[in-house]
Amino acid sequence: MNPKSTDLPTKPLGLHQPLAEILRPRTLAEVVGQQHVLGPGMPLRLAFESGRPHSCILWGPPGVGKTTIARLMADAFDAQFISISAVLGGVKDIREAVERAQAARDGLMQQRTLVFVDEVHRFNKSQQDAFLPHVESGLFTFIGATTENPSFEVNSALLSRAAVYVLQPLSADDLKQIVALAQSRQAVPAMESIATDRLVAYADGDARKLLNTLETLAMAATQEKLAEITDAWLLKVLGERMRRYDKGGEQFYDTISALHKSVRGSDPDAALYWLVRMLDGGADPRYMARRLVRMASEDIGLADPRALRLALDAAEVYERLGSPEGELALAECVVYLAVAPKSNAVYKAYNAAKAWVKQDSTRPVPMHLRNAPTQLMKQLDYGKGYRYAHDEVDGFAAGERYLPDDMPDPGFYAPVERGLEIKIAQKLRDLRERNAAAAGPSSPPVAP
Repeated sequence: MNPKSTDLPTKPLGLHQPLAEILRPRTLAEVVGQQHVLGPGMPLRLAFESGRPHSCILWGPPGVGKTTIARLMADAFDAQFISISAVLGGVKDIREAVERAQAARDGLMQQRTLVFVDEVHRFNKSQQDAFLPHVESGLFTFIGATTENPSFEVNSALLSRAAVYVLQPLSADDLKQIVALAQSRQAVPAMESIATDRLVAYADGDARKLLNTLETLAMAATQEKLAEITDAWLLKVLGERMRRYDKGGEQFYDTISALHKSVRGSDPDAALYWLVRMLDGGADPRYMARRLVRMASEDIGLADPRALRLALDAAEVYERLGSPEGELALAECVVYLAVAPKSNAVYKAYNAAKAWVKQDSTRPVPMHLRNAPTQLMKQLDYGKGYRYAHDEVDGFAAGERYLPDDMPDPGFYAPVERGLEIKIAQKLRDLRERNAAAAGPSSPPVAP
């Protein structure tokens, strides 16, 4: 539940200290939340109790206790705590940390050092690599904090030398516990229960956001001489409710994944929920429109070809109307995509064809399929024997081959028995039967 700061407090707690600092846990038992790693018998708790610090990455959204846990770990091992912000720091800060760690190790107290790097994903590869020799030599224990997936943002060499602990957003009960703690310290006035619920929802799992908001509310309530914070007053002070949303990070990609999978799973309510979550959080509606076009072609395909047209229409409507009016077209499209019959047959066929071509040799185009715009080409038999399909019965040249001569039918496209592809599948079966009858027993194998 910690707000971030760069150094431990150097003076006694006072009236002018930030609320977040006043309520900062001083022991592991005071930490609110994260019991899946800090509870009895849990991995991070065992690390504290082992007496042997180890390098780790704390991965989680803002305001869930990453800095507090790092500080408590330093206290638990009586280690010098050095904090580096990857947003503001650089190689100079790393060099200074190394020098301070060497001085602490070689000094009279022979003290351990814990180097905490906040927003470690902001460091580039060379900066992250600068920690490696000192982590390996045991000069200091490295703890990195990140809101981004360390699999993508932390160098594999550094990641292999650090345990990864995943921290979760604080639950509503966790946040209410923090509110109660602040009230027990007489830092904020009493609150209506519905106001507390609204404030907790507003914080959205972020203890830092909750504490900063509580402090603002406490100051405003003091100025207005309020004995109790009501829900109506809270709404007036907070204004329009805004949710935390990382438009470029892990949460963004998790949410678009949830939207795509809800559409694929034919759940219109869930699809609408995730769409609105993204729009409410500030995602670009044009990006959302592009994703809907992708969903229409990947997951619905020829089971309902109207879906792709509707997705393109929704994108065009948004361009014409903008927000908020144009967002209704996106919502209409999402619902249609969710309830439409699903087929990934074209998607699979395209990927199969790509894989085939990538590993296959460059097969020549059969002579009868080649164009013959010149007399020389005609003399060389370009296009000879080609059957013009429109001149055949039903517009179909039964037995004609369109693949390279030595290539068996790979059967890339296998329509599903849903939506329009039911009819497509039946037509393909009929055409293949006519091909087989026309070609005879010596023909290349035909896909079922």
